[in-house]
Parts: sequence; C-alpha cells; structure tokens
Amino acid sequence: MKIIESKEIINNPNHEFYKTIFLENLENVTSIIEDVKKAGDNAIIKYSKEFGDGDFKSEKDFIVTDEEIDKAFNLTSQKTVNALEECIKNITEFAKEQLNCIKNLDININGSHLGHRIIPIEKVLCYVPGGNYPLPSSALMTTIPAKVAGVKHIALTSPKIKPQTIVAAKLSGADKIYRLGGVQAIGAFAYGTESIAAVDKIVGPGNKYVTYAKKYVYGKCSIDFLAGPSEVLIIADDNQDPKLVSADILAQCEHDKDARGYLICYSETFAKKVIQCAKQQLESLKTKDIAEISFQNSTAVIVNNIDEAIEISNLRAPEHLELMFNDAQELSKKFKNYGSLFIGSNCAEVFGDYCSGTNHVLPTNSASRYTGGLSVFDFIKIQTFQMLTKEYSQKLSQYASEIACQEGLMAHKLASDLRGKYEI
Repeated sequence: MKIIESKEIINNPNHEFYKTIFLENLENVTSIIEDVKKAGDNAIIKYSKEFGDGDFKSEKDFIVTDEEIDKAFNLTSQKTVNALEECIKNITEFAKEQLNCIKNLDININGSHLGHRIIPIEKVLCYVPGGNYPLPSSALMTTIPAKVAGVKHIALTSPKIKPQTIVAAKLSGADKIYRLGGVQAIGAFAYGTESIAAVDKIVGPGNKYVTYAKKYVYGKCSIDFLAGPSEVLIIADDNQDPKLVSADILAQCEHDKDARGYLICYSETFAKKVIQCAKQQLESLKTKDIAEISFQNSTAVIVNNIDEAIEISNLRAPEHLELMFNDAQELSKKFKNYGSLFIGSNCAEVFGDYCSGTNHVLPTNSASRYTGGLSVFDFIKIQTFQMLTKEYSQKLSQYASEIACQEGLMAHKLASDLRGKYEI
C-alpha cells in the first residue's frame, strides 16, 4: 500500500486515485453472444467446454436436478445451512421493509384520476460467479429480493456450481438452478435458446467478460448495473485499532487481484501501523497470493481534517465506505456517494457481505454517484395510469392542442381537439 498526501488529490479529479475502469470493446464477447443467438444450445455446449465452464453432453445437463439438490444438502454441513438460514432471515426482513416503503398510488386531482401501480418483473436471472471462490452469499443477495418483490420465475445460474451455492439458491427460493456461466450464459438468458427461456432482467456480479456481456444485451433485457472489481474505502482516526482496519481492507483485497482498498487517515504513523498489521495478517491468509497483489496496489491518503476526507470520499464514490472515527454517525449524512455505508468500528463490511440484511451487490467504479446497490426495487416496475372526466378532458384539450401546435405535431392536436369543445 502506498501512502500519499491529500494535497496530491484535492482539487485534482484526474488523479490516478480516482481512476475508474471502463470496459473496452471486447470483440470476443460480442461474437460469442451472436453465436448463441444463432446456434442456441449447441453454442452454449461449445463455449462452456472451450472456456472450462462445463463439459456438457446435451442441454439436459444445463439444469440442476431435484436429485442433485438433495445431494447438495447432504454434502453441506448443518452448520452451514443454519448460517444460510440466519442470513436469509435478515436479508428477507430488510427487503420486505424496503418494499413496504413504496405504496400503490391512487389520487384524484380536479377531474383526473391518477396513480401508479407496483408490478413485479416476471422473469429474472440471478448470476452467481464461480471463479476464484464459490459465492453462496451472492445467491442469497440476488434471489431473496426478487422473491420478496413477487417475481414469478427466478432462474439462478453459476458455472461449475458448488453444493453450498445450490443449497443457498434453493433456500432463497430460486425456481430453476443452472450450472451455466460466462458470456454464453448471459447471451442464452437474454435471447433464449431451445431449452432456456429468455428473461426480462439479469442481475448479479461477474468478471469483466460477464459484465461486458450484460452491457451488450442491455435493451433486449434489463440489467442491474455494470460492476467492476470490489473496493473499500475506510476513514479512520488514530484511535482505531489498526488490526481491524487492515483486516477490513484485506477482506476486499482477497476478492481479486484488481480489487482495491483505500485508507483515509490523519497521520502517516497510523497508516504505517495498518500496513504493518496487514503484512502480518497476510502471512497466515490462504488467499495471500491474490490479496497481497491487491493490497500492494492500494492507497492510503493522509488528510488534514474531516472535511478533506469527506471531499475525497464523495469524489471517489466507493463501493463500500467504512467510517471509523468519533462522531461517525453524526457526520455520516455528509457522505453522498457510496454503494453501502458502514458506521463505526463494530460494523465490519463483511457483515454486509453476508448476514446483516443489506445487499452486497453494489456499484463500483464510482457508479454510486448515480445509482445504489441491488435491492427489492430492482425487481419491480412503477407503472402509471390515468382516467379523466369528460369535463376535465375538454379543459385539458386547449393546453394540449396549443403545445401540439408549437411542436408541429398536428395529429396530436387532432386527438386533443376531438376531446375538446373546439371546431376542427
């Protein structure tokens, strides 16, 4: 981890510290998806074998059977099942409370009857990565809010899916579980094949190829957002335990060699203590090969005051933001851009990853400037309706007809005038 002074990046939004990763045009991604559109299941079989995502004999091998689900439960310890069930309880409760914040709207204004209805999306795909590690937690985070929202059909897929991910998917309410992955899976569920029904939305994390594939198919179906490597930004004062800070940074660094940890603190002395603790913790980490590379490419920023820390954080717009300093709760409202916020030293980011109840599928690459993380809201549509009395329709026609004239849209004017009391 390198240490820099705040003066290097204050008023310098082009500094490398704020650099985001933009997806280049990956031609092999587009060619794979176009092939899946044409060849369907045969293309899935071909590319799955080519990229090591599965050696399928036929399309019947794509789906996880009931017998395999039972076997997965037998292979998963009761301790793991209990932990998953506790996570499910918290995530479900939070999603239900979120949904309760939005109500159907039905109002009368003058002669108009207006409103909106909350309608769930019908078919979604929850994508769960299966690369460096199995991620049953991502099965929980993608499936549960969809279930709470009332989605009719939830498909979940993960390459070379592991028993614990199958168990998590089943407990969370997935209707069908697949062992597909990669670009070919995104293409299949976006466009449909002989054996796979197209979905209305694709959600979930993935590598840069999966992410670009989601970008490519957007429009044919919806997606949640484009997410890059994981990241955490921790703002800590000198009174914090450096072991906690370093552990939280390493928890993100072990995801991927491109993951990043950022520390904002008030002294170089404290930053060096965190770095030393991280080096000691790395020695016993089984994920050292990945975490060490990511940590070496991470950054500590020394600031003069909390205002500088807030300014830098809001400009960086991190995926995870931890506030580990006095008055953190009081000052938390000054932070505007983050995927998820963790207030106080008791609130480890890992709890958000797994079990506290909020979602861990979050915007990275400074995308929290304009979007939040995955939630129950991603699985519903707010659709408006209106009904007008004859008298109010006649009144509105004079305004609509005038605007139509200004825009030169004379059929608009005709449709309005026919509802009015004016001669055509």
